[in-house]
Formats: sequence, C-alpha cells, structure tokens
Amino acid sequence: MTLIKSISGIRGTIGGAVDDNLTPIDAVKFAAAYGAWVKQQRNKENYRVVVGRDARISGEMIQSLVMNTLVGMGIHVIDLGLSTTPTVEIAVPMEHADGGIILTASHNPKQWNALKLLNAKGEFLNGVEGEKILKIAETNSMNFSEVDDLGKITKNEAYIDLHIDEVLELPLVNKKAIEAANFKVVVDGVNSTGGIAIPLLLERLGVHPVKLYCEPNGHFPHNPEPLKEHLTDLSEAVVKERADFGIVVDPDVDRLAFMDETGEMFGEEYTLVACADYVLSKIPGNTVSNMSSTRALRDVTEKHGGVYEASAVGEVNVVELMKKNNAIIGGEGNGGIIYPASHYGRDALVGVALFLSLLAEKKMKVSELRASYPNYYMSKKKIQLTPELDVDAILKTMEEKYSHENLTTIDGVKIDFSNSWAHLRKSNTEPIIRIYTEAPSQKEASDLADRIISDINTIADI
Repeated sequence: MTLIKSISGIRGTIGGAVDDNLTPIDAVKFAAAYGAWVKQQRNKENYRVVVGRDARISGEMIQSLVMNTLVGMGIHVIDLGLSTTPTVEIAVPMEHADGGIILTASHNPKQWNALKLLNAKGEFLNGVEGEKILKIAETNSMNFSEVDDLGKITKNEAYIDLHIDEVLELPLVNKKAIEAANFKVVVDGVNSTGGIAIPLLLERLGVHPVKLYCEPNGHFPHNPEPLKEHLTDLSEAVVKERADFGIVVDPDVDRLAFMDETGEMFGEEYTLVACADYVLSKIPGNTVSNMSSTRALRDVTEKHGGVYEASAVGEVNVVELMKKNNAIIGGEGNGGIIYPASHYGRDALVGVALFLSLLAEKKMKVSELRASYPNYYMSKKKIQLTPELDVDAILKTMEEKYSHENLTTIDGVKIDFSNSWAHLRKSNTEPIIRIYTEAPSQKEASDLADRIISDINTIADI
C-alpha cells in the first residue's frame, strides 16, 4: 500500500494506515492544506473551488470528504459530480473560482485515488505552490471557520455539455467535414467518465459511436493505462464492427489513444503527432513535448517550419515551456494533447475533435495516416523501487557512465545516441524508475531498454 505526496497533489491506495495510504484522514488533511493555500492567495470575503471526480469506486467517498473539508474552511464548492480532468480545468475560470480539485488517479488501477490540484486559471500548480501546500499539511497550519462562516456546496452537472460546446466552437474543428465523413468509431471508456463524455462529443459531431465499457461504475474491465496489451477487446470490436477506428481514454480523460481500422494501435505517442500535424498545417507555429516523447513530433514540426523543444516530464513543465516559447500545440507522448486555443491542460475531447478533423479532410484510413509519419518505435519499461535503493546515486552513476554521449539532466538522465535515445527517471506518481527508449525498430528499442536496465541492476547490485 502506498501514499505519494508531491507538488502535483497526493496519490495513494485506499485503506490501511494513516500517512501510509490514502485514508479519509489523509484526504481531509490535504484538502484542508489546499484550502488554506487558496485563502492565502487573495484576501476576500468569498472563496470558490470547483471539485469533480472520475468514476472510481472510492470517488464518492473521497469527494464527500474533500468538499466538506473545504466547507469547513469557509470555502464554497461547485460540485461537478462525475466529470473529467479537462472539464474541471475549463470550469474553474468559467466559474471565476479560486481553484479546483480533481479526484482521480489517472491511469492507476482501481485501488488508487488522488487529489490533483488546480490554480485559479484551471492549471496545475507549479513546484513552489505545491511545496507550500505540502508544508501547510506537514505543520497542520490551517484554521477552520466558525459556524456562521461555513461554505456551501452547489451542484452543477452541466459542465461536460459545456465542455463539448467549447470544443465544437474551436475554429479548427471542421464539423461539416466530420459529419460528411459518416465515421463509425468504437469507444472504450474503461467504465469511467470517458464513457460519458466521448460518446456525447462524437454524437454532436455526427459520428456514430459504438460503446465498449462506457458504464461509469469504476469497475475497470482491464488495466486502465491505454496500452496495446490492455486493449484486445477494443481491437476485436473495431474489426467486428467494421469501424473506421477505435478510441480509448484513461479514467479521467486526459490521455487519448487510437486504434486503426485493422485493430492495430495507432500508437499513443502519435496522438500528439497527428493533432500537431493538423494544427500546424493551418497555423504555423512551435511545439513542445516532454523529453520522454517521440522524435516524430520534432520531425513534423520542422516539416511545417516550426521549432520543437522538449521539457522535463510533467504537464506543468510542458505548459511552462509552451508559454515561454509561444507553442500553439504541445503535450505528452502518453496521448496528452494540450491546445492553448482551448486551455492549458491535457484534453482528450480536444484531441478527438482535432484528429477527426484531420482524418475527414485527408479522406484516408487511419492506417494510411499512421504510415505517412516518421516511423519510430518505443519501449516503456520500469524498475520497482525498494527503500534501500538510492535512486539519485544510480542516476548519477548512469550519467557518468554515458558522459561521452549527448546528455540532458533536467529530469533524470536522457541519453541521446545518433539514431536512438534512452530516458530514465524516477516517477512522480508511482514508486518506480521509468526507462523509456526510442529507436528505428522495436527490437532496437527493447534491446536498448534491456541494456539500460542491466546497467542499473549492476550499479544497484539487484
């Protein structure tokens, strides 16, 4: 059982001992620390925070604890109920709120949940802000309101529809072309809120959705991370239904992956590549992704005359670099699309609409579209951490071992070889070291990952 406290929030497994897992006491303590931080930002009479959750089994319990803790802090809560991470992000500025909390553990299995924290812009907190909240929680330096000053909870379950309205109003979403294409698409909503939002969006775009695991009951039918090995049912359904393609999202709908008409993965790394290709074909500009993402985005960006740059892993780091370099689209290679014309957050709904627009205008099959992009292959592996492992020392030794190569150390160690790369870093969300590699073939990528893991095992004497 695990509890991970970081600048992006608190994440853990349900049940067990306080401060070792995500228990009700931990949820209340961290929500109170966030509430105290919100009140430090501006001195005003009324504070408002938007709260929404994915469909996890523990979600209703955690949401009730979080909302009523904020009420106890004298903060008014806008309760979105079942929602998505990007929906909460757009709701915060629309409600003129002081912040937002999303209750989701993203791609983690059902025993996990988390509090993901937003500022008044509806964007994830930066490192300084996150550290302040961790300090408040650590020192218990929060004051609760007296009875006449308690906050109130107001329900507003219209925001998924409002979110869809916002997506449909984006100038580059070609509604006429999409409707004319008469697409048929299988949707795997992993029995969470993507099963609500994605089919509704498709219907509004004139697409015929075939629902697979779209009941938002929190009983994930497979590992919720949208990887090929977890998606055999979607692959079979796409072929059986003779669909144009398949869509899968993670439980909080900020990651997006596609499956082509033959039941093969388009590649979650290529979700951003395709969407960027479409946007850059209309509006020249720059792009950003994190350094664990495919080189194909760089290639596509340069094809359109733009400049590509890589950030440290983490949405807040991508967003910071996008703002600095005026990127018109960016994101992460895990299928996260960040399109500033909408908002600065990963958004699967925006990604679906842009991808459909691209496909409708090109009038080609998804497999043909994938074949039109530079071909890179990735391997994504991990090493489970144990308390005795000194991760910083391991990374430092790896840096020294490969000092003759092109190295980047702003986030773990990334080793750029002539036609491949390896990136190893400690995860922010799980007790693991991630090892990502990319090469011209799957075998080369896997072999490189195995070589790096062997190096680490030797260093750590595992």
